[in-house]
Amino acid sequence: MFKTIKNAFKTPDVRKRLLYTLLLIVIFRFGCYITVPGVDTFALAESMASSTGSLASLIDTISGGAFSNLSIFAMSITPYITSSIVIQLLAMIIPSLEKLMKEGGETSRAKVNKYTKALALVLAFIEGLGIYISYSSSNIFINPGLLTGAVIVVALIAGTSILMWLGEQITSKGVGNGISMIIFIGIISSLPSGLVKIWNLIMTETGISTVGIVTALIVVIGAILLIAGVIFVQQAERRVPVQYAKKVVGRKMYGGQNTHIPLKLAMAGVMPIIFASSFMTFPAMIIQIFASDKIGGAGFLAGLYKFSIATSSSSVGWGYSLGNAIVYFLLIVGFTFFYTYATFNPDEVAANIKQNGGFIPGIRAGKPTADYLKGTLNKLTCVGSVFLSIIAILPMLLRFSNLNLSFGGTSILIVVGVALETIQQLESLLVMKHYKGFLEK
Repeated sequence: MFKTIKNAFKTPDVRKRLLYTLLLIVIFRFGCYITVPGVDTFALAESMASSTGSLASLIDTISGGAFSNLSIFAMSITPYITSSIVIQLLAMIIPSLEKLMKEGGETSRAKVNKYTKALALVLAFIEGLGIYISYSSSNIFINPGLLTGAVIVVALIAGTSILMWLGEQITSKGVGNGISMIIFIGIISSLPSGLVKIWNLIMTETGISTVGIVTALIVVIGAILLIAGVIFVQQAERRVPVQYAKKVVGRKMYGGQNTHIPLKLAMAGVMPIIFASSFMTFPAMIIQIFASDKIGGAGFLAGLYKFSIATSSSSVGWGYSLGNAIVYFLLIVGFTFFYTYATFNPDEVAANIKQNGGFIPGIRAGKPTADYLKGTLNKLTCVGSVFLSIIAILPMLLRFSNLNLSFGGTSILIVVGVALETIQQLESLLVMKHYKGFLEK
């Protein structure tokens, strides 16, 4: 990895992409500390301090501290992620949208992206309005009223729009997937506070704590094992052999080569984790916006709110946490299958193999090949999704211990997954550059 980064900085074009990405990341982190107009920062600090361990802490982790500062990036990129989920789900029931997404051309992708952005702005307006309404009773606004609310909502929508633009720029002109990179930077920004918590376990007011040392070692070893497991799953792949028959064209013979189709154990990467996290926090966000007075009660909405924030709160009880973990597990598995088949179509791959005169040894070309690829992909995706889901929910047990780290299993999955994808793209860019230089010579 370090060798790849070193070689990347030696290559002018790749170095330019890296520096451009770093510049946009700096802009993102700078924006996380620009508070929206009309906010009393002292009252805001007191309000956020009292909301620790609730939905606010989870959103704050994803946004990189922007939510606790009520900055222009307080909503992070979550409206765009939610919009992407909604658009992909709508494609299942709207034939024209499904056809548009399957065409795969530049024009079709631009149209789908346009619809996604439009829906993201609508969701950003709803979420921004909800943030203002939910915090209007906390006395954090200097002059609460219609004008102040309009300015704050517009500022939040503008912040989300800027993040969408930053994500697009990173994807097209930088390195890595822009949306994933923004979430990645937001999460790792909380790493120093996690290290401080571990240090405080060891160094207490009375001196060095033996129990703290043991706990810290368990946490560090557990994190290393989690990272190793995620890397193993992300890198593991099944290579399906493909042979191409020889054919004579004129006086030349073509084909006759052996190759393979790499089917990864977790082909969907970290996107199912991001989708599942956004989906789980959505009910609590809506309840906090429109029914904040019922959160502390005992009705259905109060129970749904506790169920939705069970990932980030240790005060909701084992029942809610167990239910949350089960639903979270199923969502990750479901989104993994959904996203895998959205990015890899066995029927199209089988048709391309048949068209080029290829076949999988022992499998007939055409439909049998597609069925074989589907069966293999189902087995791999099942194992990979279950493994990643288990890693995601196991650290939730730490919520009931004295160690309440925001940098949990889901965060590790996202961070490691995005890091691996970025390194792989760097390697691809370096290989392309070397080939280009070879051809130019």
